[in-house]
Amino acid sequence: MSKVLKKIIISLSSIILTLAILAGILLIVVTHDYSGAKPVSVLNCTNPHISKTGKPMISAHRSGAGIAPENTMMAFKNIIENQDRFQIDIFEFDLQITKDDEIILLHDETLDRTSNSREIFKIKNAKVHNYTYEELRKLNMGENFTNSKGEKPYQGLKGDALLDDLKIVRLDDVLDYLDNYKNFNFIMEIKDDGALGKKAADRIYEILLEKNVLQRTIIGTFHNKITKYLDQYYPDVYRSASVKEVIGFYLDSLLNIKRKNSHYKFVALQIPDEDYVVKLGTTRLINYAHKHNIAVQYWTINSKKDVKDLAKKGADAIMSDYPDMVYETLNSL
Repeated sequence: MSKVLKKIIISLSSIILTLAILAGILLIVVTHDYSGAKPVSVLNCTNPHISKTGKPMISAHRSGAGIAPENTMMAFKNIIENQDRFQIDIFEFDLQITKDDEIILLHDETLDRTSNSREIFKIKNAKVHNYTYEELRKLNMGENFTNSKGEKPYQGLKGDALLDDLKIVRLDDVLDYLDNYKNFNFIMEIKDDGALGKKAADRIYEILLEKNVLQRTIIGTFHNKITKYLDQYYPDVYRSASVKEVIGFYLDSLLNIKRKNSHYKFVALQIPDEDYVVKLGTTRLINYAHKHNIAVQYWTINSKKDVKDLAKKGADAIMSDYPDMVYETLNSL
């Protein structure tokens, strides 16, 4: 081997080693809360969705999907009727618009996973917008719910045997029911996109105003067109950051870029802890958000360890399928 070739190989090896070290450092930076920082004070924050109790707010994800059939009236009643055992602060749920312009609760794009729609409608992948509210009320939304014992206690219920609390439910009815109790906050996600999503946004805004819960609600969506629509037509809506905005905010926090609070159009980050390439459950990110009057709400946190970790770091809300577990965990700290 010639001396020139040896020098080239050594130089390339040095470059590769340097790049590997830099990549390793970058990986540590983006995936770990290495700073050891403590949560900053939030006493001067005016955002009502930032927790000032020293503990995160508790949010029932899909209204408590782990302990009752998700997004049903039964799920809401399960939490309300068990307030002597555990309590929550926020109900989180998903919204879609029907063929006759009713706003109902459903997470998935289709009705298959949570209901007996294949049996009732005789097709696969039935979608909400193709049916009226009354047609959708024929479905058993607890069909596939599995309890902690591995049982499906509501499977097979239909017709006259179907419990009313297991039928698909409207946003109006949920808010009317909860109005009899304490002033809960809400996290609502618009699932529809395009023209349907815009129509859903219009109707949701009307309902929130009518029920006087607009300021207690954060609206989220994964659709950029709907985010822009909300900003253009409903600037008084509290909304969460879009995926693109989360990425930008993360980079801002990483580089500690100084921004005016008015730079950000959202009031909350609704993000996972570490489901993505980078770790978002860090004190650094939470502190940066609080300095800009932005709340940080984490989903979907179903382990005691993660609840304790995020509480220590200063999270404002923890969304969980098991709000009873979160309540017990936070009250044991």
